[in-house]
Amino acid sequence: MSRFSLATRQRLAALVVFLTVGGAVGVGGHFVWQAFRYPDRAGPASGPAEARIVIIKGMSLSEISRLLSDKDIISHPEWFRFYASERGVASKIRAGAYSLSARMSPRQILETLLSGAREPEVPVTIPEGKHMLEVAHLLEEAGICKAVEAERLMRDPNYALSLGLSGGSLEGYLYPDTYRFPPGVPCTRVLPALVKRTQRVLGELKSQYFEGLRVLNRQYKFGDREIIIMASLVEKETARPEERPRIAGVFLNRLRLPTFKPHRLETDPTIIYGCTVPIEKSEACQQFQGRIRRIHLQDPDNPYNTYTHEGLPPAPISNPGRAALAAVLAPDTTPYLYFVSRNDGTHQFSVTLEEHQAAVNKYQRASH
Repeated sequence: MSRFSLATRQRLAALVVFLTVGGAVGVGGHFVWQAFRYPDRAGPASGPAEARIVIIKGMSLSEISRLLSDKDIISHPEWFRFYASERGVASKIRAGAYSLSARMSPRQILETLLSGAREPEVPVTIPEGKHMLEVAHLLEEAGICKAVEAERLMRDPNYALSLGLSGGSLEGYLYPDTYRFPPGVPCTRVLPALVKRTQRVLGELKSQYFEGLRVLNRQYKFGDREIIIMASLVEKETARPEERPRIAGVFLNRLRLPTFKPHRLETDPTIIYGCTVPIEKSEACQQFQGRIRRIHLQDPDNPYNTYTHEGLPPAPISNPGRAALAAVLAPDTTPYLYFVSRNDGTHQFSVTLEEHQAAVNKYQRASH
């Protein structure tokens, strides 16, 4: 009886093993079959009959797959990513705005993305020296994304952190250039492109001017953020290429030289920025009507007032271009500490306060 029971138990164990293995094979076979059929199966039954999908240049296949899944156009974004990768066409997907449907198969969707969007992209030019609110307006004016949404994201510290920026906003990192985007694209697809461009250009310049970078790090404790802040000041002070390194040199002299105390940069564009762009403004700035008056020059409550605060302002005051960034990394080594506008787009530079006051009398007070 005991041997019969043992044999029975062995047969039952064998049956369990068989059923387990068979079930696993069945499940695996079903999975393989589903994956094999995936390219020709329509998307979720609950998905939209038509949805506008915008692919931005530089988006990864993972981002594209996740976007299609978020819009309920495809099921199993990881399968779509694998399918496109296996076909070897992941890098050939073209940027643009597409009209896609959950009724389409992944094969049809991929072919559409490879053939290119029919909807044209529109250009937008961001000039050097614009601050973030002006950039937001330019984006809306071009029909790309809404200014109110762009401004909200530009001011959002958490969004800035998501792009690798710790300064609390995107100011200074909205690189001036000409871009092309599909009309009506979400701002979350536009702003990263501008920020990445700034980061790439700054990286190139840091490699090109490595010795200048070392000097800024060692003598001024400048990191990337401080370089961009200083470049934003240079950008606002002059549009003349030959003057940018010299103005950068003046500002750095004011910060470094022990003979120049207090170490105030005393530049008007910082006051204007503090009175126009921040949401919270000082009492004096609330009275600002486009022209700097004595109350603005003497205002200690405007953190951007470089006449009452030493050192750099708390954040960039514009979005500088390559030339202004290069000027900070490779400034002129001159003894100049002052400059004043000649009213023709150029500046008169001076070493001493007496020389500067004479230049002010000649070019400014005589013209009023």
